[in-house]
Amino acid sequence: MRMRGILLFIAATAFASMTPARSQQLPPIEPPELMPAAQGVAPNLRVTTTEVLAPTLVETKSGGILYGLKPDDFVLEDNGVPQKIRVQPELDTAPVALVVAVEEGGASVLEFDKLAKMGPLLDLFLSDPRSQVALVGFDSVPHLIQDYTHAGGQVNAELQQLQPGDGGAAILDTVNYAVTLLETQPKEYRRVLLLISEERDHGSRHTKTVQLIKQIGESDVLVLSVSYSAALAELGHDVKDSGEDRTLSMVSTLVMAVKAFKKNVAREVAEMSGGEYTTFVGDKRFEARVMTAARDARNRYLITFSPSDPTPGLHTIRVRTKEDYGAKIVARANYWLEEQQ
Repeated sequence: MRMRGILLFIAATAFASMTPARSQQLPPIEPPELMPAAQGVAPNLRVTTTEVLAPTLVETKSGGILYGLKPDDFVLEDNGVPQKIRVQPELDTAPVALVVAVEEGGASVLEFDKLAKMGPLLDLFLSDPRSQVALVGFDSVPHLIQDYTHAGGQVNAELQQLQPGDGGAAILDTVNYAVTLLETQPKEYRRVLLLISEERDHGSRHTKTVQLIKQIGESDVLVLSVSYSAALAELGHDVKDSGEDRTLSMVSTLVMAVKAFKKNVAREVAEMSGGEYTTFVGDKRFEARVMTAARDARNRYLITFSPSDPTPGLHTIRVRTKEDYGAKIVARANYWLEEQQ
């Protein structure tokens, strides 16, 4: 393990010195093509000033999905207070607008062989003919590699010719960039960010942590993070929620969130959005992680509620089932409420 860390450091240093640094100014978002309007698709409920969306995945002990749950089967607490909720009758069946953000900087070159094989896996996200995918690469600066397309082969071709970047890993800037790209797409699409990167941010210059916490908290984008890391203890669908006291002030909650982002931004943005965070070592583990992310992106209950306490700021959510099904619940952890005008 120690030797792997040394090799990663040497690779990062070598490519940082060999590769010309990209512009330090965050480029404007390249305007992607809008997808054609969905025909016959009922719009999913989304976050508004009074409505919060909490995508919720309920997994059995064997890893399957627990289907057929009704609103009365769930309990959702906002800052410790139970809320009146609504649950869409069907699981998430909308077409997908997907942005894949892959790290090109630093030691990520050691993972390029895995990324080059990812194209066919993306077809799992594109099963609906209306679904589309765009590809973003990043080192110290994010940039659009492939605009929205339904042709996974185009993205696959780009993944097979990735070029090493500088020594940066501007994850904060990249998530900001990718969420902005996704928010240009129709509301009736399920908007998903698949982030493949290391765990910690290095080099973001334009996005502050609190700014990103607010952006994710206001957005309906589902973030799925697949990280390469030596932290094997964090394998699997990690969920922060352990049922601890949720009466903390929103100020202390925000401070805790900022500290957590500094430790592992890839994990925190996923959990905030109701998505999932996994790590991998090896080709087979990587493929399994992406396949699971694609499957689970569509198997979430869409729970919505109007907060009983409209206090502006960062709110903490806890979702559980009334009955103990022995199931694992992956749900949105936080949302941000703006002050009403």
